[in-house]
Amino acid sequence: MSERGSIFAGEDPFALARQWLAEAETSEPNDANAIALATVDSDGLPDVRMVLLKEIEPAAFVFYTNYGSAKAHELDGAGKAAFVLHWKSLRRQIRVRGAVSREDGPLADEYYASRSLKSRLGAWASRQSQPLESRAALMAEVAKVTARLGPNPPRPPFWGGYRIIPSQIEFWADGAFRLHDRFVWRREGTDKDWKIERLNP
Repeated sequence: MSERGSIFAGEDPFALARQWLAEAETSEPNDANAIALATVDSDGLPDVRMVLLKEIEPAAFVFYTNYGSAKAHELDGAGKAAFVLHWKSLRRQIRVRGAVSREDGPLADEYYASRSLKSRLGAWASRQSQPLESRAALMAEVAKVTARLGPNPPRPPFWGGYRIIPSQIEFWADGAFRLHDRFVWRREGTDKDWKIERLNP
């Protein structure tokens, strides 16, 4: 598959995604790991929001959130999701679709502990996606949590990660005259080999 060219080279899409992200981290002004995460609710109505991708594992993509949030309810309900990484500085993007599972163990504990103290306390204070009377009310809740939990709060039971195990990963690079380069990796199961195909722009 040498016809793919150097930026698409390799047979492991996760390694390629890590490579592209590393390149973007040197050129994007903010949050090179920001993904637009798409879900559907129980009525099939799509929803999308920006979250931060925290890990590209050998076979999955991982991010973290509040399990009481709208996104978490939709992820748990559908068991599937999609996201896109888009970098204007590189003129590239990666699209991912696949099944979802929770990351609610030691890896979630480790990532939570790596966050700043204020972010850890904020995770306890925020009832994500629920109505909020005012910012002052939120800050008052942060103060209460701080007094109760102190300088080393444990990971909240309602906060953790999600792992997206893809069945499809598409790599896109901008081309002259809108003749973009697109290559998609597809597989029918996690125990199956990837099939790579060039797509029309």
